[in-house]
Amino acid sequence: MYRRRWPSGEKLAIAQEKDKYWDQFVNKRNFEGFAESMMVAIHEETHMWDLDPARTRWDVHTASWINASQQATTVPLHGGFARREILPLITDKLSDSMDGIYLRDSQQGTYKLQGVLAELNAGLMGLPAATVVQEHIKGVGASNARDIAATNLRYLLLYLRIAKDKHPDYWAKIKNEPKLRELVLTQFLRTAYWLDKSAPYADKLGSPDADKITASNYSAANIAIVEEFTGATVRRDTDKHCTT
Repeated sequence: MYRRRWPSGEKLAIAQEKDKYWDQFVNKRNFEGFAESMMVAIHEETHMWDLDPARTRWDVHTASWINASQQATTVPLHGGFARREILPLITDKLSDSMDGIYLRDSQQGTYKLQGVLAELNAGLMGLPAATVVQEHIKGVGASNARDIAATNLRYLLLYLRIAKDKHPDYWAKIKNEPKLRELVLTQFLRTAYWLDKSAPYADKLGSPDADKITASNYSAANIAIVEEFTGATVRRDTDKHCTT
C-alpha cells in the first residue's frame, strides 16, 4: 500500500528494515493492528535515520528524511538554547500533555534546536504513515498523529521567536544558514500539506485541539517569524502548503 500511496514511507521502511528495534514498534498480529502501529514505527524509524551518527552530530548539524527523493543533510544548528524557554509563549492548554514531555521535563526541556527539529520531522513522517492507511485503523494507536505534527510546528515557530527576541547572536547565526532556512520552510509547508490531507480522518488521527493549534500557528506573530527567517511568503488560503 505504501508503494502505491506513499512511496516515501516504503523507501524509509526499506532503508531501516535491518534496524534491531523495528519489531518492537510494529504489531504483526493482524493487518489492522499493523497499519495502526505504522504511525509509531515510521515516527521512530525516522528518528533512527535522522539521528544516525553518520548523519547527525548532536547540536552541531542534523539530517532529516523528507521524502523518497529528498533528504536534508548536514544542516547547521550552532547549538542553541533550551527549548523550555518557549513555555511563556504558550498561554493555552492545547498542547499541555506534550508540553509536559518535551518542555517541562527536566531532561527533554534542555534539548535545543536539534530536539525541536527531530521531533517535528518524526511527526511529519508519522502522520502520513497513518493517513494513507486510515481505512484500516480501528483503534487509538494513531489517534494523536495530527496533534504531534501541529504541536511540533508550534514549538519550532516559538523557538524562532525566542531566538530573535532573546538570543540575537544565535538568531543572526542561524538566519545566515541557507540549508537551515530551507529546512524550516519545507517543514512548515509539509505540516500544512499533511494536516490538510488528514483532515477528513481527524476523528481517528487526532483531537479537536490539533486544528486549534494549527490556527494559532498561523497567528500574525508566527507567520511573521517564518517569513522573516525563510525569506518566503507563505499562503494563508486553501493552499497553505505553497508559497506565493
